[in-house]
Amino acid sequence: MKNITTNYIPKEWLALKINACRLALSKLPKTALHIRTIRNVITPVCVVDGHTYTRKTEKGKHFFEQAEKREQYESQLEAASAGWNANFKGPVPGDITPRKVVRMFNIGNGEQVVLDRSYFDSLKNDADPYYPESKKYFFNGIYYRSVAEKEIAEFYTVNGIPFKYEPEVWISGMNKPIYPDFVIYIRELDCCKFHEHLGMLNFVNYLKTTKNKYVMYIDAGLIPDIDILFTYDTDDLPFDIRTMWPRLNSLTYSSLFTRQAG
Repeated sequence: MKNITTNYIPKEWLALKINACRLALSKLPKTALHIRTIRNVITPVCVVDGHTYTRKTEKGKHFFEQAEKREQYESQLEAASAGWNANFKGPVPGDITPRKVVRMFNIGNGEQVVLDRSYFDSLKNDADPYYPESKKYFFNGIYYRSVAEKEIAEFYTVNGIPFKYEPEVWISGMNKPIYPDFVIYIRELDCCKFHEHLGMLNFVNYLKTTKNKYVMYIDAGLIPDIDILFTYDTDDLPFDIRTMWPRLNSLTYSSLFTRQAG
């Protein structure tokens, strides 16, 4: 796997990540995990407001879960802050804050769905039964159809961005489901985004299908560069994974200014 964690991460993405971690930490109880000897048994304990809890009680289980979440957010905050301090000057902008971005699209018969965590969780991963997969590009339990798609999957995985590969999606105007290359989930926005990687634009039939899909997305209410990220791979314009951060950053940052943002 290429080292894609050390590439330049845009300012807005880092600010959103830092502010999201700070907000999450402000809502968690202040906890401390220790090891103590209780009745001659070495026991992990969680200390909250001077009170000590073990995992044996319901309240103790709850506080241990909260402590583990705090450790995760503190680790993420430390990593994001290090990236900020290495590349930017001054305080983190306070206006780039996490919020629920409500984006919807039409799935047919006048019905709409919200592109949120519930929708993302409903999607089945690697669901396309029609288009044969290559057996060359394997990563994390899935065969991808091209080296570019494998690199994109690695990018999302390494950077902690949940995604589904070729999930089954029903959309208005179609009598059968489609299978977008990726559907990603942006936790800080509680919002899904479609990602289509167009890798055969030199072929006439593929180009025709791509044009139809583009129109279909728009007709269903999805907006390019807000709801959909397009990347490309042709003989004249080979895909480079280094372009992912600025593209993803623009998609996410633009979403903060949609009217439906909560």
